[in-house]
Amino acid sequence: MTFSQHTLRTAIVTAITLMSVALPLKSGKADALVVDLSNHLVAITTGFTGTDVLLFGAVQNEGDVIVTVRGPDQDMVVRRKERTLGIWVNRESATFKNVPTYYASASNRPMDIIANDNVLQDYRIGLKHQRFIATNDIPQAEQKTYRDALVRNMQNVGLFNQRPAKISFLSNQLFRTDIHFPANTPTGTYMINVYLIRDGRIASVKTTPLVVSKTGVSAEVYDFAHRYSALYGIIAVIIAVISGWIASVVFRKG
Repeated sequence: MTFSQHTLRTAIVTAITLMSVALPLKSGKADALVVDLSNHLVAITTGFTGTDVLLFGAVQNEGDVIVTVRGPDQDMVVRRKERTLGIWVNRESATFKNVPTYYASASNRPMDIIANDNVLQDYRIGLKHQRFIATNDIPQAEQKTYRDALVRNMQNVGLFNQRPAKISFLSNQLFRTDIHFPANTPTGTYMINVYLIRDGRIASVKTTPLVVSKTGVSAEVYDFAHRYSALYGIIAVIIAVISGWIASVVFRKG
């Protein structure tokens, strides 16, 4: 994005935010926190390489802001590998439920300065306060080892952010931040929570959904594969056989 495009988008966001809070302020019934997104749909097409969604908003009075983005929950398995006869093989494993397929956060200041651990834990703010429940009967110490490995794996593929992104205040009231969705972002409905914090306490919370969905040819193929998995598998095998035969003919002629 060029400087002029960035400036234009910031100006538009500022204008929209001012318009959204102007009427409540005049009526004397202003919300403590107003939030919106530049786009409520992330469309995954065949050539999707990732995208950023702009979150912007305004606060009635000064305060700190924290944003969390949580994807759909699912069960996840973490396996421990051991070297046996020179080969790495999977051994013990742990299964966790209530694990988000995507998790990101942002704040205008370090979270541990904005609020204490009790507040962050009560509202499940930050990766370390996410409650991943192990379904295996394993010791607590072992659970932590597997949990740390799970977080590490998700960070390595870009689905958990390494550290909170930066929220920028354009004035004492207007703020913005970019939420990055990588190319491998899972589909589903994401919940975005925005917290206004004053004096270490939650003053207001706003929640807005964002949908990540496949569109176009990739969506049709995905839907067909799930509806008719057996037929899809047969077609895939046939295509692979035909492709192999064509390749062998071409190379034989060469």
